[in-house]
Amino acid sequence: MAFYTLKCALCGREFPAESELKTCPDCGIHGTMHVLYDYDEAKKQIGRASLAADRRVDLWRYEALLPVRKNSRRPALQVGWTPLYDMPQLASEYNVGQLLIKDDGRNPTASLKDRASAVAVTLAAEQNRSVLACASTGNAASSLAGFAANMGLKSVIFVPETAPVAKVTQLLVFGARVFLVKGDYAAAVRLAIEAIEHYGWYDRNCAINPFLVEGKKTCAMEIAEQCGWDVPDKVFVSVGDGCIVSSTYKGFYDLYKVGVIDRIPQIIGVQAEGACPIHRAIQEGADKVIFGPSHTIADSIDVGAPHNWAKALHAIRASRGNTTAVSDAEILSAVAELPRKSGVFAEPAGATAYAGFVKFAREGRLKAPDRVAVIISGNGLKDVASAQKAVPSADKVAPDMKELIKIFG
Repeated sequence: MAFYTLKCALCGREFPAESELKTCPDCGIHGTMHVLYDYDEAKKQIGRASLAADRRVDLWRYEALLPVRKNSRRPALQVGWTPLYDMPQLASEYNVGQLLIKDDGRNPTASLKDRASAVAVTLAAEQNRSVLACASTGNAASSLAGFAANMGLKSVIFVPETAPVAKVTQLLVFGARVFLVKGDYAAAVRLAIEAIEHYGWYDRNCAINPFLVEGKKTCAMEIAEQCGWDVPDKVFVSVGDGCIVSSTYKGFYDLYKVGVIDRIPQIIGVQAEGACPIHRAIQEGADKVIFGPSHTIADSIDVGAPHNWAKALHAIRASRGNTTAVSDAEILSAVAELPRKSGVFAEPAGATAYAGFVKFAREGRLKAPDRVAVIISGNGLKDVASAQKAVPSADKVAPDMKELIKIFG
């Protein structure tokens, strides 16, 4: 493990690893931390040759750039090395050089959040913590519950009472203690933070615990490796709390620092119009994000008060990236179009990234030679009710060929 220091995303103050701080004591809860590594030391442990020889097909192949001990107990569930699909027909349709779809809905609990949970349960076991807890709009909670169960640990989950039934059911199936909070995601976060502090549980809130973003960043590392280290020009990412967009940048940044790639792609953050405080801050050139109410069909990114906003702004700006916001109608259109044209079924939050790509293309904001990757962060079966709104109803027919011919032609 080459990890050695934490750096506040707001004030830049650095702290040693042994401080075990989650947020900056000077900047408060919004002083989220960058996890930095001794990159000179990491170069000795990780590179193109060593990765080519590594037979592991999961996120642990990047352990030299993860904050875990080498021989720590880890979950048995396979996380990562999800497929990166080349979609030449869609690339031609939208007039770009290449379109790649990273299907992270193929992880064990069907979302990218499994990458963070794999690191969370590993660190909890290292610290002899038996209970982990988090607030979530659904996917992080499902992920934590599944990985805690696999490791023989307990999980306590706080979700808004409006969370989709499928996601809440997944929590209960994994044996989590679930609290449906009467309020929005921000209310669930506040209660979870207080409960974690009171009971001493391991904190799996990715927007607060800096080590969890390190798990998520492996998605970007895989994209780079699966592209033969010739990274895309732009990577489209759905944005809610700011964790995935910041982790996407961090994955490419770490690989750049150890000399595995020679540039960092532009990160394009996509938010729903009803929940787009980070988008507004980027477009206005603001240094801070203004919180407010939110509402979107994409429940996983229905966040009006993103706690990881500082690192999100940094990721987009440091990569020379940009943001866009899409309507719920555009999200539902993407929910229907993406599987119809690619075979990849995404929940609304995952499809939001694709909707952002489509919007950029239609607005002429992409160039013909551009190589583009779109991260699909969650599987469509997470929210079948929303998918039903995006497609027509099935036809009913009697078991009679003549009647079928009348309908089908």
